[in-house]
Amino acid sequence: MTICFFSAQYLPTVGGVERYTFNLARRVVAAGHTAIVVTSALPGLPELETDEHGIRIYRLPVWPLMNGRFPVLKPGRAFRALAQKLWAEPIGFCVINTRFYISSLYAARQCRKRGIPAIVVDHSTGHLPMGNPLLNAAGACYEHLAAVWLKACRPRFFGVSRAVCRWLEHFGIQPEGQLYNAVDPAEVRALTQASDAVDWRVRLGLPTDEKLVVFLGRVIPEKGVAELIEAFAHADLPGCSLVVAGDGPLLPKLRENCPPKVHLAGAVPYAQAMQLLAQAQLYCLPTYYAEGFPTTFLEAAACGCPILTTRTGGSDELLPDESYGVQLDGVDPQALTAALKRCLTDHAWGAAAAQKTAARLEEHFTWKAVTRELLRLAGAQQPDCKGN
Repeated sequence: MTICFFSAQYLPTVGGVERYTFNLARRVVAAGHTAIVVTSALPGLPELETDEHGIRIYRLPVWPLMNGRFPVLKPGRAFRALAQKLWAEPIGFCVINTRFYISSLYAARQCRKRGIPAIVVDHSTGHLPMGNPLLNAAGACYEHLAAVWLKACRPRFFGVSRAVCRWLEHFGIQPEGQLYNAVDPAEVRALTQASDAVDWRVRLGLPTDEKLVVFLGRVIPEKGVAELIEAFAHADLPGCSLVVAGDGPLLPKLRENCPPKVHLAGAVPYAQAMQLLAQAQLYCLPTYYAEGFPTTFLEAAACGCPILTTRTGGSDELLPDESYGVQLDGVDPQALTAALKRCLTDHAWGAAAAQKTAARLEEHFTWKAVTRELLRLAGAQQPDCKGN
């Protein structure tokens, strides 16, 4: 069977939806099926290629609005020619990530028109933040209109967590269940133990016993990175450093006045990011954004790194109580400072939380389970899978 994934953004752009799409697509190929990913054009990349995993990638021309965060399909001769090739493929099932992108609306309409079974997998638990109240209201209005369009196309709806499913009901959508975000714990651990693994304390010129707090993700205001840096500076924790790994529009401003003991690493290759988590004493994501189920939570759990976060999306599905990880009710710098102090000084809590969260990850959030459910929904033949 040929399964087509629509994802407005995709690798090499790094983010949760991008990696979700990649991981499902490559496991579909490993199961003996064909995977197509349809995404947005990026400078220097071909409009059509097959990658080293056997995934066939179409990159449609777009206008990259909001610094590329909201790509809009760009009609014209190039678009029509590529779309004609795409829809000539023998697509038997379509997975649309996520609810509100223009490419998602296009995919839902085309699948309805062509009789292709489709599901929409949503990844958020709130409206997309736009930067000010007026734009936030306009964005929310657009999302509701997009939901009306999608419902008219009659795909089936799923969320990457129970929290996302509850949010879909806000749009009058009744989701059928979860296609959880996931990781392959063994694969992540193998990266952390690679022979060429980076020793991050050596790279940053730190003592061998320095404790590391890590932020990993896009460096955008909604992720609470500036607040984390402020809270860490106020905590004044001896023998501790904060490492911010990721790129984004906020990074140049953060570099202008970076406090001591804070290291802005910029974009980091995936394997090295996992090695950083494995060597850290705490992963911190004080996000404002209504995340669906951050992949970095799962990666931190696989790496044995305790988690401190704001309550967001599916966080309580991985961290059901404080013995698994600390969840704050909001991004308050004072509360964040106190939580950093507590997490970094309670060594018994850190060790126990890491162990319990890793066990919960293995039980509920692996790609093996999610791929099996996807293939069942698609009516595709299931292989005898091994591993995660």
